[in-house]
Amino acid sequence: MPPRPSPTHFLCIPLVTSLSRQQLVSALTSFSSDVTSPQSFGVPAEAIRPVGTLHLTLGVMSFPKNEELDRATALLKTLAPRQILKAIGPQVQELESKDKDKDKDKDTDKGPPRLLPQQLSVTLRGLHSMQSSLSKATVLYSPPVDPDGTLQKFCESIKQTFQQAGIMAEEDRPLLLHATILNTIYVKGEKTTGAAGRQRGKRRERITIDARDMLDRYDDFIWMKDVPVEKIAICRVGAKKQEDGDEAYEVEAEIDMNNGQ
Repeated sequence: MPPRPSPTHFLCIPLVTSLSRQQLVSALTSFSSDVTSPQSFGVPAEAIRPVGTLHLTLGVMSFPKNEELDRATALLKTLAPRQILKAIGPQVQELESKDKDKDKDKDTDKGPPRLLPQQLSVTLRGLHSMQSSLSKATVLYSPPVDPDGTLQKFCESIKQTFQQAGIMAEEDRPLLLHATILNTIYVKGEKTTGAAGRQRGKRRERITIDARDMLDRYDDFIWMKDVPVEKIAICRVGAKKQEDGDEAYEVEAEIDMNNGQ
């Protein structure tokens, strides 16, 4: 089987909005000041992701020469986010009902069903590692708080639409919604050398960090709270420097939550 082509674009929910930016700036500034201090964890500053890059990835796509980018853009513009949210409501309520039935007698009055919010919002809390070995972590992220699974099902529904259209490849792993907070791939490490002491091209060793105490310290840390989802976007891989010194991904196309109403 030939190797899967490298991603060139990704479908996402951008997390930086007019309401969230100050929350994220404050949280990331505090976090960076702490973990990069030699008296704390001594993490290289380059490993902390810039505010403008924060997003929830729904899936990745490969358009090496921009083939099918127009088709992906057209499909994005057909989405009706609020209709998708409305459609998944009964699924969430059914799951909640099953959970309650496990804990209570079926004859117990549960009251009227809870109405789902008409607007999705995101709260990022805590810090987790992508690596199972916490002492050799390279990527740390914050997951969205999603107690009833509404956000998860919403994102899975959109991802499935792109997969069924053949624009996004199927994956063997479940969708993990996360905002990357720290990634050591952006840190320039020492060049590796061969047995004879020769440098192996431009390859550099990937830096790892012992994140055990850091994860404990930031277990309940709030990065952003109750920020409404405003957009769904297709972005190009590779963040670029902005005039204000921040970094952000180039947006190829986007829709807002009221699209298709």
